Amino acid sequence: MDKIIMKEMSFYGYHGVLQQERDLGQTFVVDVELGLDLRVAGESDDPEMTVSYADVYEVVRRVVTGRPCNLIEAVAERIADRLLDGFLLREVLVRVKKPGAPVPGHFGYMGVEIKRSRETMEEN
Repeated sequence: MDKIIMKEMSFYGYHGVLQQERDLGQTFVVDVELGLDLRVAGESDDPEMTVSYADVYEVVRRVVTGRPCNLIEAVAERIADRLLDGFLLREVLVRVKKPGAPVPGHFGYMGVEIKRSRETMEEN
């Protein structure tokens, strides 16, 4: 399957289990991979035959900067649901990274990755 890949979109949000995370907020970094057939877009060079990066970015931004969740798993699920609902995609992979996770130690980020498809969305 073809993909549109959008990496390292960074937003400030208020997600987390700890009250401090919800009060102070932190940066979240999101990657998405959109699975769809890009043949017609590639052959026709017609922007109407693909998905707008700007529109996808706006959906992700609204979720991450919007209503707080306890878990980044829920943030990822909201992003996946809205992308599958709003665009003609076969599947979506969403990675939500929390570089400032309140965990003692040195690390690049803590994160989750989910993959959802139109078929699983229609089954639920």
